[in-house]
Amino acid sequence: MSVFSNFPLYFHIDSLGLIFATLTLVIFLLSGMFQMEYMKGEKHIVSYGIFYVLSMTVEILLCFAGNMITFYMCFELLTLMSMPLVIHERTKESIMAALKYLFFSLFGAYSALFGIYILNKYAESLTFTAGGTLSEAVFDANSGVLLAAAFMLIVGFGVKAGMWPMHSWLPTAHPVAPAPASAVLSAVIVKAGVLGILRSLFYVFDASLLSGSVVSKVWMILSLLTVFMGSMLAYREPVLKKRLAYSTVSQVSYILFGLSVLNPIAMEGALLHVIGHALIKAGLFLVAGAIIHNLGVTRVSEMRGVGRRMPVTMICYTLLSLGLIGIPPTGGFISKWYLCIGALDSDIKIFSVLGPVILLISALLTAGYLLELTFIGFFPGDDYVTEPKCEPKSLMLIPIVALTLCSVLMGLFPRTLTGLIEQIVYSLLDVI
Repeated sequence: MSVFSNFPLYFHIDSLGLIFATLTLVIFLLSGMFQMEYMKGEKHIVSYGIFYVLSMTVEILLCFAGNMITFYMCFELLTLMSMPLVIHERTKESIMAALKYLFFSLFGAYSALFGIYILNKYAESLTFTAGGTLSEAVFDANSGVLLAAAFMLIVGFGVKAGMWPMHSWLPTAHPVAPAPASAVLSAVIVKAGVLGILRSLFYVFDASLLSGSVVSKVWMILSLLTVFMGSMLAYREPVLKKRLAYSTVSQVSYILFGLSVLNPIAMEGALLHVIGHALIKAGLFLVAGAIIHNLGVTRVSEMRGVGRRMPVTMICYTLLSLGLIGIPPTGGFISKWYLCIGALDSDIKIFSVLGPVILLISALLTAGYLLELTFIGFFPGDDYVTEPKCEPKSLMLIPIVALTLCSVLMGLFPRTLTGLIEQIVYSLLDVI
């Protein structure tokens, strides 16, 4: 351990941080390429670009934070740097959405801060250490207050991850934000909440101490409720970007459920879903942006025949949708398979069956709300009048195709990722 690990600001590179940082860099760069064409000639593009780069920089620093103090400072800074991405249009709706994002994020951050205060008193160190720095003896002697701290950390970081009941900032922010901003918000910025839970509970707290506790059960209930509720709301939502926002609410809680199970296989599935969901959801939001940019429509019902006008874009949309549903050979299938097998293999009583059932129901709902656009896009009906093709330009199309290929390749060749993730999980749960 570095001699600087006890300093308030401490950065350290590890495998988990590298995964999140690489994902952040890839998504921001591809979305940045997309926005060069998407936002050409717009007002306030300079200020938007500055905050876009600052958001990427802060999130990468967050990934490499070496202790809770550094992580928390970067976590708060990320909210402040990404808020201007939502407010970009300077309309009343965008201002109110940005304020909602800010207030919800601050509430979550302050809740997590109370948990950090308690950990600082009882843990040996706030430096990130695989398996945690909280001893079992200290936990047994102070279980009540430490369980309360764990709950505050879950709820606090869960706000950024869109966990119910503090999820509503996502469907409010996405429809008013530019599509590239929605892509990075949904793909990687919400994952800061996931990383916060990972770092605090698995690298400081020692999450194995939560096994069988009331906190772990409440965590599973909240995550499964969010999975189901997010899918239902997405299924009923007519506006495409808002539908994708509700989808993010649901899909990120797949990850939270996998972590709450405290089973190595489920945790592998959760970390795989971090990667798979980021690639897929960034691609889907960029597709939505391309449709809005080229056709000027926002509701799914207005997009009849879009597959005939933008065939490459809609083929990518369909492949990305299959990945989010969990259809092989995409990356989404691998992660969801691990999540279900891990839950069934774990000793969490009713949740070992209830979890996979809700994930399956959510997958069916996901098929319903995503593939609707595929069907009306390629099979609009006999009364549809064919219009000229309007495929997006290369700067917009290349990132969509690249993200689609990454999603499919993740499913076809998963071994490299699963090998790396297995090492991380085993070090955290002490199973080897």
